[in-house]
Amino acid sequence: MLTREQYTFKDYVNKVLAGTASGIVIGLIANAILGGIFKALIPYGTIFETLALVVGTMQFLTPAIIGVLVGMQFKLNAMQSVIIGAGTFLGSGAYAVTDAGITLVGIGDLVNVMLISGLAVLVTRYLEGKLGSLNLILLPIIVGGGIGTIGLLTLPYVSLVTTTIGNGINTFTQLQPLLMAVLISVAFSIIIISPISTVAIGIAIGISGLGAGAAAVGITACTAVLVVGSKRVNEKGTTLAILLGAMKMMMPNLVRHPRIVVPIVINAIFAGVGAYLFSIHGLPQTAGFGIVGLVGPIQAINMGSALWTVIMAYFVIPFGGAVLVDVLLNKMLKIYEHEIFKFVPAAN
Repeated sequence: MLTREQYTFKDYVNKVLAGTASGIVIGLIANAILGGIFKALIPYGTIFETLALVVGTMQFLTPAIIGVLVGMQFKLNAMQSVIIGAGTFLGSGAYAVTDAGITLVGIGDLVNVMLISGLAVLVTRYLEGKLGSLNLILLPIIVGGGIGTIGLLTLPYVSLVTTTIGNGINTFTQLQPLLMAVLISVAFSIIIISPISTVAIGIAIGISGLGAGAAAVGITACTAVLVVGSKRVNEKGTTLAILLGAMKMMMPNLVRHPRIVVPIVINAIFAGVGAYLFSIHGLPQTAGFGIVGLVGPIQAINMGSALWTVIMAYFVIPFGGAVLVDVLLNKMLKIYEHEIFKFVPAAN
């Protein structure tokens, strides 16, 4: 008789979060580091166009990578994990079916990705040992096709979470400019370490001008806090990954240590004030990036900001503020220990 390891609901949540966090890094980091460089080098050789295409396309595999890693978290074998990855991708919303065929449109809805990967694990574990010699045939159909279909059915409803949050943030744009900048900065600083996509929200609500600039510096404020905290307890590669844009790898930390939002929010307030004082602007397409690929700073310069104001708003204030907040909350007030920034990678 097959003996399965028992997991609590908390175990399930933590393992799904851990697999998701590592999967996001693996799927996105190549383009975050090299995408902008390769695009800039395209005039010097067609090979760079190909390289940019490759690292850019790798992002679309993120849901599948997450599914595989979630399966591995539960000690499932290679075939089971890959099938979970396939089902997760199929139900993720990372592609769209049009008259022209199937088009890749992004990394999908991460909330749905987490739900579907967790459900796929539940079904796979339930079926373990029950399908006999038909396992190779039926498991891809039931978990890959079946769970993938369920994902497509739940996607419109799960996506309402993003829409609702976006509508809430959109109300901030009606406020006095300074208050608007601070609130948007704080909102995006928290969203960036949640399963919700800041890029999707920025585009969905059409945030622009000072609002988009505040969103971008808010994300940068979160990045700065995570970098300052991470360098104390994590390997250099982990801290570098965060700096280059992998903030969502800290989602499990947000669940385990909600106190992590305290320094992030305080620093985001500083950053929001900075965005207002230096009149940092942006577009809906750039609001959700922060300093990743220097998208936010470059757009601010393109919209008329002086280089020194961009440096102040995107680098001096967020990173200087992060250091000050860390000294205040960690060393003086003892509100948190640096262990809350400890990244636990997905198990092998």
